[in-house]
Amino acid sequence: MTTPRSRLVRSESLHLQVARNIRNDIEAGVLRDGDVLPSTRDLAEQWGVSVFTITEAMKVLADEGLVVSKSRSKRVVQSDLSREKRIRPPSPHVILIGGYAGSGKTELGRILARETGWPMLDKDTLTRPVVEVALELLGKSPHDRESDTYVQGIRPREYESLIAAANENLECGNSVILTAPFIRELNDPAWIKRTQAGFTALRADVHLVWVYCDVETMQTYIRRRGAARDASKLADWAGYVAGIDVDFRPAAPYALIDNRASSEPLQSQAKEMLRKALGGEDE
Repeated sequence: MTTPRSRLVRSESLHLQVARNIRNDIEAGVLRDGDVLPSTRDLAEQWGVSVFTITEAMKVLADEGLVVSKSRSKRVVQSDLSREKRIRPPSPHVILIGGYAGSGKTELGRILARETGWPMLDKDTLTRPVVEVALELLGKSPHDRESDTYVQGIRPREYESLIAAANENLECGNSVILTAPFIRELNDPAWIKRTQAGFTALRADVHLVWVYCDVETMQTYIRRRGAARDASKLADWAGYVAGIDVDFRPAAPYALIDNRASSEPLQSQAKEMLRKALGGEDE
């Protein structure tokens, strides 16, 4: 049984949107070398587009060498496994990636992790099971991310756990990639200064990254992942959008990744950002 995808926005040709999303899944390791894609008809149903649109998207991915047609009904992912290497610079690096829900920060983190071999630490992956149990024990929904109980009592502990996991890797000399919204944190110069000082004390080079995305594309990402914690956002999308500042930027030097539908491929931006980080260039 196929999983319905969200309806795509019209700010970009539909076949390019489908190709971009599948490309991101391949580059992020969600789709692996040798995986067989669903049929054209199934993909059309998943994405809510025509069979022609899927055919055109497959042509784009085939031209990029990411998908190979074994027959008229069988398309196979072709991923360059040689890219999965280990980069170990003289001193460890911390790449701290922030962005609103659905901005693509997790995809960026996975792409960088595959490119470098560095561990990726995602806040939700690390803390969600404990957070959900804690909320239930406190009489809240396990998917609550809005109440004072979560925001004031639990959320700060999530970030403490994330930073502690990063520090443990740095103490072993390992570079690390952190992904979380970091919205309150990156708006607080004192938090940034304190966190950077802690990483620097472990001889790490620190890079702040903000992923920018338009609200239409964010909604597509959020619907696609189907996470229960996003239900309240999708139930009142207009209200959610009114409460965020899409033009927010960190209160310290940062690298900007533009993940709008009209932007450069996420993979290209990731590689350029990494090249600057490792080369010591200004970001």
